[in-house]
Amino acid sequence: MKKQNVFLEVLSDYLSKYITVTKGLSQNTIRSYTYTFQLLFAFLKETRTLPPEKVNFNTFDQNTLEAFLVWMEEMRGCSINTRNQKLSGLSAFAKYAITREPVMAAGFYSAVNGIPKKKSEKTIPVYFTKEEIELLLHIPSGIKRIDIRNRTLLSVLYATGARAQELCDIKVGDIHFGDKTSVKLVGKGNKARKVTIPTQCAVLLRDYLSSENKLTSLESHAFSSQTNEHMTISCVEEIVKKYVRLAKQENPSLFREKNYSPHSFRHSIAVHMLEAEIPLPVIKNFLGHSSIETTMIYATVSDELKNRYLKENGIVAALMVEEKKNEAKHSYPGLHFLNRI
Repeated sequence: MKKQNVFLEVLSDYLSKYITVTKGLSQNTIRSYTYTFQLLFAFLKETRTLPPEKVNFNTFDQNTLEAFLVWMEEMRGCSINTRNQKLSGLSAFAKYAITREPVMAAGFYSAVNGIPKKKSEKTIPVYFTKEEIELLLHIPSGIKRIDIRNRTLLSVLYATGARAQELCDIKVGDIHFGDKTSVKLVGKGNKARKVTIPTQCAVLLRDYLSSENKLTSLESHAFSSQTNEHMTISCVEEIVKKYVRLAKQENPSLFREKNYSPHSFRHSIAVHMLEAEIPLPVIKNFLGHSSIETTMIYATVSDELKNRYLKENGIVAALMVEEKKNEAKHSYPGLHFLNRI
């Protein structure tokens, strides 16, 4: 009789039953926890040549888990905040595992809890300049299906300011074409928002969906991978990685940051909206931030924006008042500048 892998059994119950049925966590949180272990398995296979079916609780000592977190930062370009989120995901599973298998999971539990969260300094978001965005969006210029898909995907990623998971979750029925085309995005905490995209991006998106015969399939996901109808974050990351690499090769004097990610497109549209003098509260709603203070980080990326937005005392309080006036708005004036990109 084949010996059962207790670690995989406990992990499967945790992901498929405990956090979904017992805890009732949001779909985004469930995906985030699941992705944590997808990354962990990828790390073990890449650095330890250890396939998932061979992984057990004894695989994880503190050194291995710390090496995984370093690998995420250095090899995957993850931020300190993302690193800490993944550590929290491991910690949540460890608490569950120790109740299920108190003996076998004891070492894993101790290893996870022996790793402190990393302090993160407020850093300037990694973003593309308008020139870099224009170059980047035109690199997938081929006529193959995958070229058309990738060109559309990068344009929508930028124009909507969507998080990678939000982009993956867009269904055809979430897109409303018209004089002003809007896309519904579902973000953290299952909070939905509608964003208006510029005409050029809307035409590109409509043509792509038409070419894929998806326009009338409202429940279909707008973007699919070559193997899955529902694209994953890792697929979006690989697409971004591919075209940033090509962009750096073609333009060695540009794209000077070490690591760019799908989130860099979100940072970019936020900075470009600020440069177009769109109010911070409007950008906050556009991005789906829960607090105006989160959006304020984009006002620190250059001296010009600092002087424009941060020179007055009490600016946050003033913006919170303005936020109340703008919170019901779903149209984002000034985005017409995107039609030139």
